Amino acid sequence: MSERIDYGSVFPAGVEAMRALERLLPQSTVERRLLALVKVRASQMNGCAYCIDMHSKVAQAHGETGERLGALAGWRTAACFDERERAAFAWAEAVTQLQSGVPDEIYESVRSHFDEAQLVDLTYAIVAINGWNRLLIAFRRPPGPSRGTAVPDASHDPQDRLR
Repeated sequence: MSERIDYGSVFPAGVEAMRALERLLPQSTVERRLLALVKVRASQMNGCAYCIDMHSKVAQAHGETGERLGALAGWRTAACFDERERAAFAWAEAVTQLQSGVPDEIYESVRSHFDEAQLVDLTYAIVAINGWNRLLIAFRRPPGPSRGTAVPDASHDPQDRLR
């Protein structure tokens, strides 16, 4: 599959707006490792290989293990995730799917582990990754080493992956 459109060249202001949101996320009190795992999980759901690759590397740069990354798709039954992480993954899935809203029980669970500011930050991270997933999938941005390596504190924009 070849890339369809270089969306960043066509609408640079749109990419800059998304980058601005990404630059704010590291200011969150939610751990960067957990934010990266949530981005991987949403990207798995959306089928965005580019983002799975990138955010898996970001998670590893923040201390995540290959074992836990490998178990992420099955987080409900994997013993390696704690209740706070499970609540974040359930929230990420509900916000990513939005087929019939976000169930109260998922909201109540995530609220028992995250304060208001953290939950809003977590939700913005989910909003951002879903936006990037949609751009990258629609325009077929390919993953892989030819694109460079993930930079843990860079914005999500693929152009920023290269050093």
